Amino acid sequence: MDLFDSRSSRARRVTQPLADRMRPRTLDEFIGQEHLLGAGKMLREIVNAGELKSLILWGPPGSGKTTLAQILANAAGASCVHFSAVTSGVKDLKKIIQEAEDLQRIGKATVLFVDEIHHFNKSQQDNFLPHVERGTLTLIGATTENPSFEVISPLLSRCQVLVLNPLSTADIERIIDAALKDSERGLGAWKLTLTPEAREFLIQQSQGDARVALNALETAATLARKNRKDIDLSEVQEALQKKTLRYDKAGEEHYNVISAFIKSLRGSDPDAALYWMMRMIEAGEDPLFIARRMIIFASEDIGNADPQALQVAVAAKDAVHFVGLPEGRIPLAQAVTYLATAPKSNASYKAMLAAASDVQAQGALPVPLHLRNAPTPLMEKLGYGKNYKYAHNFPDHIVEQQHMPKELEGRKYYSPAESGHENQIKQRLQNWEEQKKKNH
Repeated sequence: MDLFDSRSSRARRVTQPLADRMRPRTLDEFIGQEHLLGAGKMLREIVNAGELKSLILWGPPGSGKTTLAQILANAAGASCVHFSAVTSGVKDLKKIIQEAEDLQRIGKATVLFVDEIHHFNKSQQDNFLPHVERGTLTLIGATTENPSFEVISPLLSRCQVLVLNPLSTADIERIIDAALKDSERGLGAWKLTLTPEAREFLIQQSQGDARVALNALETAATLARKNRKDIDLSEVQEALQKKTLRYDKAGEEHYNVISAFIKSLRGSDPDAALYWMMRMIEAGEDPLFIARRMIIFASEDIGNADPQALQVAVAAKDAVHFVGLPEGRIPLAQAVTYLATAPKSNASYKAMLAAASDVQAQGALPVPLHLRNAPTPLMEKLGYGKNYKYAHNFPDHIVEQQHMPKELEGRKYYSPAESGHENQIKQRLQNWEEQKKKNH
């Protein structure tokens, strides 16, 4: 019987995907989530103490939610039961509860691991709430969605919510290296290596998901072994069904593409701007970098010709930061088309440069006395605030008054263009000049 079990275990390892074979069994094997598992951190202390607590693990795919649940259950000597919110039903839950009650009688705890708990509706969550309250089950739920929106309040209040982060590029690299070296569970027996280009592309395209990285590595390794060579870029591309785009985020092509993007926006070409935006996103560019460039563009190249452009750009930044990729492409595309088709003016930008030039050339010129506040009798005696004209006391709130330092009297920086809303500003300024002359 022992021999049969041994052979069966070996057979399962052969047919198991690499991502399952390489699943960490202890915290020492686990890579990433240092904010939860570092020395003195909560999960580390729970495992060391062998304690059981109901938890909600909230994080992106491939960040280690299922693995952590298994490690926690094993550390506490508990039975870990997997329950899918998608495929399991009330009948399955009743059977699990009965078995948990039987184990509880002999002093053994049961961890109910609910994968994709956000798919449970309120009545389904109500079904196992009393069993969590009584301690029959220790719940560990996994979700990629915000649990405060998807998990009922009574259940949420009985669970500690832990946020898992996408694995870093360094984490993914360590996971890949471990799989290549491990002869028992990984690909070590094949003695393969990754070319630098293949390694970089695999890490980039995994986007912090260990499962994606390991599944692609296994497929690429199989292709390379068949061709009797090490794993190169072509095998990784084939495994991921993606081709690399020429775009070095630290090199010339990065600057070429972002330059084309900005110049397409400036040239009021929404189609070209969308193309360059998608070039950057598909090549792995940080979408927040694109959003930041659009915020700058909205002020520099559109300005007061359409004051709402800046609001649209900032809203797009907030939206992509909130929802992430791939859905974040949608508000980015909306902002790109808005900015490209908005009226353009760089008058505010040019005015800023002109004012900066005078500041640098003239230094700290004194503030005219009539513009200074006089909070003390001495300041008032010295003439601070004397003869200041309060604009609201004049018709249309317009007053003829020198607001510049004496040395820059009459200097003009801002010359509104005649496009969009800025044409109205231009007319308003002209009307004010005429009004000042009348008031004067």
